[in-house]
Amino acid sequence: TALALSLGVTMSASASEYRCSGDRVEKSGSTKYTVRSSGSNYTIEKSGSTVGHAVQRGSKYYVEVSGRTVATIENGKIEKSGSSWSTVSEAQRTYDCPDIVAATLWVLEKAGKL
Repeated sequence: TALALSLGVTMSASASEYRCSGDRVEKSGSTKYTVRSSGSNYTIEKSGSTVGHAVQRGSKYYVEVSGRTVATIENGKIEKSGSSWSTVSEAQRTYDCPDIVAATLWVLEKAGKL
């Protein structure tokens, strides 16, 4: 059980592949994406090109790619076409970033845009 406990600690410490540092999203110390914010909206960029946006309308965020809504984020839930897809906390396991940024990155990854 000591081995299992030490493995658990090691795994949780390295669970997030990506982490936010300022406006950068880093993996293994190198910048992979840039996050731009304007008011409460976010734009994710890769190599200077826009990959997607999180646009707030009312209490929901809409994750958009090329003007098309891919998913929505509200109350800690990520939904696709009105059905539950994942949670913000699940997204933050991969992306150690603020909630909406992590969820947006997660959606863009699942949509094959990152």
